[in-house]
Amino acid sequence: MSQAMIGNPMGDQIEVFTVCPADAIERSGARGFSLSRIDDSGESRLFSIIVVRTLGDDYFGYVNRCPHDGVWLNIGSGEFFSADHSFLRCGRHGARFEIETGVCIEGPCNGQALEPVALAVIEGDVCLCGVELLEEDRASERFEDSEETMDITIHPD
Repeated sequence: MSQAMIGNPMGDQIEVFTVCPADAIERSGARGFSLSRIDDSGESRLFSIIVVRTLGDDYFGYVNRCPHDGVWLNIGSGEFFSADHSFLRCGRHGARFEIETGVCIEGPCNGQALEPVALAVIEGDVCLCGVELLEEDRASERFEDSEETMDITIHPD
């Protein structure tokens, strides 16, 4: 993950963090990333996002949190999509969300929406814009959501 500043037409500077290479997400695919965000008090907090790439090569980003009960969308099955890949879905209760808007069209949070995050594809990389992240060497690799699990053994004292 790397950080840069870019200008906008208003003359303001926007922080931009590279999340991953654009081609690391297949077309009609999604990938979750757990990043470290700096909160208002200066503390580092977990910031889990989803990056979706459409068949037409558009990228959409959302905070990985269902508006119904706050769990990750990929909890349970590990999948972000409905069976036909037409919608994002919550693995806990099956709510379906429009990919382009994040609006829930079916489920207990009907009418609510996923929280969007601003993305840009810059020089072949998907970048998160306007969010202050803790920059660590390869922090995103260490926390990336994957199908691997960690075995933890607890030994009594």
